[in-house]
Amino acid sequence: MRIAITRGVSPRIGQCELTYFSRQDIDVNRARSQHAQYENLLTDLGCEVRRLPEEPDLPDSVFVEDTAIVLDDVAVITRPGASLRRNETQSIAEVLSEYRTIKQITDPGTLDGGDVLRIGRTLYVGNSVRSNITGIKQLMEIVASYGYDVEVVEVKGCLHLKSAASLVGEETLLINRSWVDADSFGGSREFIEIDPSEPYAANALLVGDELMYPQSFPRTRLRLESSGIGVRVVDVSELQKAEGALTCCSLIFTEEGQA
Repeated sequence: MRIAITRGVSPRIGQCELTYFSRQDIDVNRARSQHAQYENLLTDLGCEVRRLPEEPDLPDSVFVEDTAIVLDDVAVITRPGASLRRNETQSIAEVLSEYRTIKQITDPGTLDGGDVLRIGRTLYVGNSVRSNITGIKQLMEIVASYGYDVEVVEVKGCLHLKSAASLVGEETLLINRSWVDADSFGGSREFIEIDPSEPYAANALLVGDELMYPQSFPRTRLRLESSGIGVRVVDVSELQKAEGALTCCSLIFTEEGQA
């Protein structure tokens, strides 16, 4: 069984943390409707959606991906780079403890789940504005005993590694080369480049063999489809105003290993 942990949209999402985006008005009701459609699509793709209650005082808490990295035998609770987001992790740890052994990133390390891209037994981790080398080294030490390698990836111009690159097939990455060097992922990967007019288009969510993709980037979607990749489109335009993306809104893993 594939589990998808989600959380309701906070009424204060308009007060979210922003780094590269200018603040825009966010329609909370529309954001909630879009989030519900996102959850429905996860259900259609075979996930059991476990929705946590909204956190009214935590504006960014819908973006649960940043709070944890869930692997086959262990879940690593992060220490988010934005200090105001650190209260999001406790409730996530409580839920994930039902499924996995829990480990934790500690001060002075910082790590956001959006900076962690898993391909097989390798975790590519972005050294970004939200994740520092201390946090990445802690992750490296934690996961080594579980058979995972960690590769540090330099990220520039965007919030997280998965803003710049995401998995769209077993060995295929969707990438914005302006924000991350393709060579960071090794020589055997295949790459699909985003349309230059859509710089934020590199974030897609692979669920099993199915790809979820945001409605906002039609030109890059055509590139995916031209490469033989079918997509399931979802509108998350209000959540994107909060500097969020598809991968941000869920933690997906199988109930017994094979995250």
